[in-house]
Amino acid sequence: MKQLKQGASRDELRAHGTAAVIDASFEVRKGEIFVVMGLSGSGKSTLIRMLNGLNPTTDGSIKVNGSEVVGRSAAELRELRRDHMSMVFQHFALLPHRTVLDNVAYGLELQGVAPAERQERARGWLARVGLAGWERSFPGELSGGMQQRVGIARALAADTDILLMDEAFSALDPLIRREMQEQLIELQQELGKTIVFITHDLNEAMFLGDRIAVMRDGRIVQVGTPNDILTDPANDYVAQFVQDVDRARVLTAGDVMEPPHAVVFASAGPRTALKTMRDMQTSACFVTDSGRKLLGVVRDKDVLRQVREGSTDLTERLRPTPSIVKRDQLIADLFELAVESPLPVAVTDEQDRLIGVVPRVTLLAALADLPTTTTEIPVIEPTPEVPAAMITQTLEESAVGAPGAPLASEEAH
Repeated sequence: MKQLKQGASRDELRAHGTAAVIDASFEVRKGEIFVVMGLSGSGKSTLIRMLNGLNPTTDGSIKVNGSEVVGRSAAELRELRRDHMSMVFQHFALLPHRTVLDNVAYGLELQGVAPAERQERARGWLARVGLAGWERSFPGELSGGMQQRVGIARALAADTDILLMDEAFSALDPLIRREMQEQLIELQQELGKTIVFITHDLNEAMFLGDRIAVMRDGRIVQVGTPNDILTDPANDYVAQFVQDVDRARVLTAGDVMEPPHAVVFASAGPRTALKTMRDMQTSACFVTDSGRKLLGVVRDKDVLRQVREGSTDLTERLRPTPSIVKRDQLIADLFELAVESPLPVAVTDEQDRLIGVVPRVTLLAALADLPTTTTEIPVIEPTPEVPAAMITQTLEESAVGAPGAPLASEEAH
């Protein structure tokens, strides 16, 4: 420990043993999913097993709800694991001689809950994870995905505030793994547990984590949101780690949206709307009320006709907004909307106020990790996520909020 504190590396001390976790300082917030990510041998599993005392701590401090863990007796650690911190293991760790129901009720049994109550609660959690009707089966009669559901139900049935998950889904097939990830997110939205989740899978970390800690050789090299990790890596190691991540399933509309420039108030009238479109060189614009609530869109040719007819009510020619999303919508879900709409995708808040737009070219730039303010048109190769037809449409589109786009009609000029 003295040599580590003086700057010695992990490899230099190999003869004395393995420094599995080195000065790993972080704080997990109540109610979040905190993911610890790293390659095999980086110290992830050692770290999570230190949190509940399964692995001893050589030096430092671990506090759970303000109470110190390091230095507790074996009995005190058992109490911690029984009452405050449940754990889901990579290889299920079910008791093969007990039924599914009894496995789920095991933590409640240790807590001293009466048999009738613990079985009732266990049945409820089995139903929640989709295993109703399997109560009397034994673990060996279940598939791997079903066994992992039993492990999750057992941890949730114990009703502890903190859930530790050590590579909980890594032994599952890809489709089952994705299903389990989605179920965990669904349960978390309802239960609000504090979860520490260990994984070596970057896409899993990005999908599940509210925040992510990246480990290397026993040290934490960066802590941040998935967007922080992806767009602002702390060093070359993190940058290489995230270079192949599916950006479309990490970045959201709020991450890539641009200010909506072509916007008019409904009370402004047709002449103001036409001037706005002329100044912004767009063929349409968004219309909002005085509180920025999005009402719809108007086209240049419709507004020009109103001006010639002497109409002053812009809402007479209002059209529905083609595509509207919230700021937390993944950009993977925006491509179909963008392809089908001649206008940028509108982004609104919970009060339906217009807060931004996402042009198609911005989606392409986000996938390619390019700045959206570039003045040159990048050469983008078609990919499975971005077909050639979409690229062609992007280069030809007339986008609201993108200065420089041509007007749709000569009459409007």
